[in-house]
Amino acid sequence: MAAAAASEHTPLDPLDLPEGHPFGPHNLPYGVFSRADESPRVGVRLGDHVLDAGAAADSLGSPHSPLLARRTLNPLLAAGRSAWSEVRRAVTSWVTDPAHRDAVRPHLHPLASVTLHLPFEVADYVDFYASENHATNLGKLFRPDEAALKPNWKHLPVGYHGRAGTVVVSGTDVVRPSGQRKGPQDPAPVFGPSVRLDIETEVGYVVGAPSPQGVPVPLSSYRDHVFGLCLLNDWSARDIQNWETVPLGPHLGKSFATSISAWITPLEALDAARVPAPERTVPLLPYLDDSDADPAGYDLRITVALNGEVVSEPPFAGMYWTGAQMLAHMTVNGASLRTGDLYGSGTVSGTAENERGSLIEMTWNGQRPLELADGKRGFLADGDEVTMTAWAPGPAGTRVALGEVTGRIVAHP
Repeated sequence: MAAAAASEHTPLDPLDLPEGHPFGPHNLPYGVFSRADESPRVGVRLGDHVLDAGAAADSLGSPHSPLLARRTLNPLLAAGRSAWSEVRRAVTSWVTDPAHRDAVRPHLHPLASVTLHLPFEVADYVDFYASENHATNLGKLFRPDEAALKPNWKHLPVGYHGRAGTVVVSGTDVVRPSGQRKGPQDPAPVFGPSVRLDIETEVGYVVGAPSPQGVPVPLSSYRDHVFGLCLLNDWSARDIQNWETVPLGPHLGKSFATSISAWITPLEALDAARVPAPERTVPLLPYLDDSDADPAGYDLRITVALNGEVVSEPPFAGMYWTGAQMLAHMTVNGASLRTGDLYGSGTVSGTAENERGSLIEMTWNGQRPLELADGKRGFLADGDEVTMTAWAPGPAGTRVALGEVTGRIVAHP
C-alpha cells in the first residue's frame, strides 16, 4: 500500500507535476548545469528536473537557440526585457503544450544527476544595507548611546562595492578567512583566522541589460535592467570587519566569499508577490521618490537553517529600500551597469527575534548563544553548514520557490 500511495504522488513523467508545484511552469528559474564529461549549458528548472534549454530549442527549431545554447546566462541577460519575455513564453509553451512533449522529454534530466554551476559571469558586485530592522539592531549593539540609525540612512540606500571574483555558487565550501583583528582590551592587533564568522541573509538582484556611463537609471527603468532575483549569503568576518572599517568600509571582512543560489528567478515569475514598500517617514529626493511608482517590493518568506535546524525566518516584504531604489541610487552619479552586475539587499531582518538575518543579531553579538542540538553557537564553527531557502506567493494561490543557497565552513588550511 505504501508503494501504491507513493506512486500516486510521484509522477512518472517529469512533465506531469502536481498542480501548484513550487517549481512548476509558473516559476521556471534559469541556471547553468552540466552532466558527466559534458560542458556546462543553460538549464531551466522544472520540478526536480532541469531542462537543457539549448537542446530543447534546437529540437523545436526555436529562434531562441542562440541565447540558450550557451555556457552561461550572460547572452540571455544582455538580450533585454523583450527577449526575456519572449524566451519565457516559449519555454512555458515547451513544458505545458502536449504537442511538444516528445521533443522536450529527452532533454529533461534529474537534478540529482547534474552539477550546478555559477549561473552567470559576475561583472560588478554591490551590497546594500536596506533593512531598517537590521540597521537598527546593529546600531543598538555598537552605538548604544547614540541614535540607532545614522542621519543619512533614511535619505539614501547605504551600500559598498564588494568583490565580484569571490561570488560562488551554492554548495561551494567557504574557507574560514584570516586577517587582522583587535578586541577592545587587546594592546595590539593580531593576525589569524576569524573567530566571529557570520552569515548575512540577503536577496540578490541580477542585472541583465547594461546602461551607458553617465546616464542614470531611473526608478521606472528597474524592470528593463534587472533580469531576476536569487538568494544570497554575504558571509562576514565580524572581528576582521570591526577592526578594518575605521574610517573606510568593509574590505577583507567581506571579500572572501559571497554565495548565491544556482537558480535565478525571473522578475515575471514574481509578479504576484510584488508589494509596496513600507511607509516612508522621511521625504525622499525626487530620484528615489517611489510614492507614485509601481510596487517594487517583494513578499518573500525566507528560512535560515544551521546544520539542519531552522534558526530564523526573515520576511523580505518589510525592506525599507526596494531594488528599484537601490538601482537608481547605484547609477545616479553616472555609474554604468554591465551585464552580470549583482547587487545585494543587505541582511534581511524582521521585527521579531526569530526573524533576524545574521548571527550577530540572533545572538546579540555572541552574548546570547543559540542552543542547537550539537551545542551552542555565538558565531559559526568549522563544519557548520548554513542553508537559506525562500518562497513567494504565486498566481492563483500557488507558491514560487527560489533556489536554495548553501555553504559549509571549512577550517583555514
